[in-house]
Amino acid sequence: MGKIRGFMEYDRKEEDTVAVEKRVKDYKEFTKEMSPAELGDQGARCMDCGIPFCHSGCPVGNLIPDFNHAVYKNDWKKALTILHGTNNFPEFTGRLCPAPCESACVLGITDPPVAIELIEKYIVERGFKEGWITPEPPNTRTGKTVVVVGSGPAGLAAAQQLNRAGHEVTVFERDNKVGGLLRYGIPDFKMEKHVIDRRVNVMKEEGIKFETGVHVGENYEAEKLKEFDAVVLCGGATKRRNLPIEGAEGGGIMQAMDFLKNNNEVVDGLKDLTENYSAEGKNVIVIGGGDTGSDCVGTSNRHGANSVTNFEIMPVPGEHRDKENPWPYWPFTLKTTSSHEEGVERNWSINTKEFIRDKEGNLKALKTVNIEWVKGKNGRPQLKEVEGSEKEWPCELVLLALGFTGPEKTLSEQLGLELDSRTNIKGDTGYQTNVPNIFTAGDMRRGQSLIVWAISEGREAAYHVDKYLMGKSMLPRKGEGDLPAA
Repeated sequence: MGKIRGFMEYDRKEEDTVAVEKRVKDYKEFTKEMSPAELGDQGARCMDCGIPFCHSGCPVGNLIPDFNHAVYKNDWKKALTILHGTNNFPEFTGRLCPAPCESACVLGITDPPVAIELIEKYIVERGFKEGWITPEPPNTRTGKTVVVVGSGPAGLAAAQQLNRAGHEVTVFERDNKVGGLLRYGIPDFKMEKHVIDRRVNVMKEEGIKFETGVHVGENYEAEKLKEFDAVVLCGGATKRRNLPIEGAEGGGIMQAMDFLKNNNEVVDGLKDLTENYSAEGKNVIVIGGGDTGSDCVGTSNRHGANSVTNFEIMPVPGEHRDKENPWPYWPFTLKTTSSHEEGVERNWSINTKEFIRDKEGNLKALKTVNIEWVKGKNGRPQLKEVEGSEKEWPCELVLLALGFTGPEKTLSEQLGLELDSRTNIKGDTGYQTNVPNIFTAGDMRRGQSLIVWAISEGREAAYHVDKYLMGKSMLPRKGEGDLPAA
């Protein structure tokens, strides 16, 4: 795969980006386009591995060496066919995936890994540019009806696969536009929303029906889902963690997803930015050091925050893997995102103890304490406060990016669905719930996870739904993408 000595001849190359001082003035994507020749060199770095461990790192089972080789050979249309064989939406993963495939790249043992995510993005963008991506409606219809609840990546993947199997597919979305957290969670500077609209338009032409503003269990009776032959629940894990400490009640404290969704609606022209949701001129503290926290940092800087500070309760990760975190597992190492580069003070091993308010009840500061992690009697790490380390931080806006605890309970309660030990909707290995014609996929089934896992779950659920409806399934499973003839 690639060029025999390509990994020795070419260094890993990333996209150049617009300068920080310019890009923080708008919400557009800020990467600069690479040339086909540069991308061919990146494809050339893919080694002829005995065992391509990148496959094990990729939740959708992408045939990575194959499309890398096609790019190296300048056969972009073949690369697109290979890529679409396992991944419905590489334009999403090519922009947003943390690339566990690259963490498992064999070249990454000694050198920077192959730029798999970058290549993936440019393959699909070339496909749209050249007009190679066109609707693929089924040749025949089965007469079976399926409703998919939720239009995030899991719901979209399940819908497209089931439609291609010939079923009549309807997608319900409770928001006013399709996309789930892709639209109302991911900032536009990471993925502009025309990228979603472009793909959804293709799916509509394939025959999939989208109905927005449909909140099952609220303005649409859950019982009415029984009118469909099969139901696929892909509503996500949207129940947010709170921080129940003194002073938490009142203004100035906001869930990260409320902040990000509101800003996406502002960018979309659906509303104006109000004072409550604005970071302009404020000292902003983001509690939570993951990707959502990073997105809040980038958005706050674009608002014109006076300062942005980020807290993480865990210790600062190392620059390199340690012996307890070997290749090819995901590396728990320090990650610096483009939003971090735009300006933030990062703090680790810190715990928030109290929100401090003035006489009028306005948030003016928060109190923290430094912590250290020690081994408890059961061998598991336990939090221990560092005596004398209390500190007050001035702030007028706090954003809680603490993750999610599982799906909302509306559907499980109204449909009589069992939950697992983590309060997710329980789906067996066939993605089937305790109600035979109801299936579940994505974060609603597995808990908060990655976009690429959601696509994988949606595809796998579609396979089992098709099998349930027809007695057997003709849909491909993980890693079963079709390879074009050589």
